[in-house]
Amino acid sequence: MRPAIDHWKARGLDYAPILHAPPLPESSPRRRVQAQDHQLDRALDAELIQACGEALAHRRPVTLERAIRNVHRSVGTMLGSEVTRRWGGAGLADDTIGIRCRGSAGQSFGAFLPRGITMTLEGDANDGFGKGLSGGRLIAFPPRRSTFRSEDNIIIGNVALYGATGGEAFVRGVAGERFCVRNSGATVVVEGAGDHACEYMTGGRVLVLGRAGRNFAAGMSGGIAYALDPDGQFARRCNREMVDLEPLVEPADLDLVRDLLRRHVLLTESPYAERLLREFTRTHTRIVKVMPRDYKRVLLAEAEARSTRTAGGRAGKRVDPRVAAGRASTGVAARAANR
Repeated sequence: MRPAIDHWKARGLDYAPILHAPPLPESSPRRRVQAQDHQLDRALDAELIQACGEALAHRRPVTLERAIRNVHRSVGTMLGSEVTRRWGGAGLADDTIGIRCRGSAGQSFGAFLPRGITMTLEGDANDGFGKGLSGGRLIAFPPRRSTFRSEDNIIIGNVALYGATGGEAFVRGVAGERFCVRNSGATVVVEGAGDHACEYMTGGRVLVLGRAGRNFAAGMSGGIAYALDPDGQFARRCNREMVDLEPLVEPADLDLVRDLLRRHVLLTESPYAERLLREFTRTHTRIVKVMPRDYKRVLLAEAEARSTRTAGGRAGKRVDPRVAAGRASTGVAARAANR
C-alpha cells in the first residue's frame, strides 16, 4: 500500500471502518478454519447422475420422473457437466436422457444443459431457468389440473435463458423480466415476457406469443425475434436504437414461425398456441419481426457475395440478395425446429 494522504482523490477517505478489527474471545478464529459443506452429495442431481448411468456410460436412452421443490436448485447442471465430461461438447444424441419433473423448481432449473438432455417441467420455476443453455431442450407448462390461462400468467422467473448458446426451450406461460438476455444461439418460444427481453441478444431465434414488456431488444445486435403484437403497442415498448421492426412476410420467416408454433403445441399442449396456429393466416399479420440492422447488413453482404460467386461460376438467374439473406437468417433455426 502506498501512502496518498495528500492526493486529492484520497483526501477525506477513512478506511478505519473497513480495517477495524473488533475484539473477539481468544478461541474465536479470524480466518477460515473449516471448509464449507455445500451438500452437493445430497443434491437432486447426485441421484439423477446415478439413475442415468446407462446413458452416461453407453449412450442408451433413459427416462425418469421426479418430484421437484424450490429447494432443488440448478437441477440438471451437474448431470449436464457429467455428459460433457464424458462425451465432449457434442454431447449425446437428442433426447438420450429425458427427465420429467413435477412441482415448483428452484433457481437455475436446467442451467447450462448440453445436447442430449431434455427436461420437462410440469409446474413453475424460479429465476435463472435455462441460463447458459448449451444444446439441451427445456419444456415447461403449468400443472394439468390448473385452470388459469397460461398466456396471462408467469410460470418462469427473471433472467430465464440468460446467456444461452444453443438448444431450445418451449414455455407455455409468461417469463419474468430480462428474458433471453445475451442469447447467442438458442431457439425459444414463450407466451409473453416482462421488461428488457432479448437485451444484448447476439444470436438465436425467439418467438414471443404474447405481450412483451418495455425496452424489448435493447442493445440487440444479432439473432432474430418475432413478437406477437396483441394490443398494437409493441413499437412503443421496443427499444429501436439498433433494430428495425418488419412485417412477417418472407416465406422463410413464415415457415419458421409456423413450425415453431406447431412444435410448441405438440410439446406443451397449449390451447392458446393451438388457436394461434389454427388461425395462422390472421396470426402472422399481428407478428412483428425484430431485426438488428447490423446483422441484416451482414446477411445481405454474405448473400450478395454468394450470388456473385454463383453468377460467375455458371450462367443462370441471379438470386435477389434480399431473398437469399432471408433464407440464410432463418435456415439454422428452421433446421433446429424440424429436428
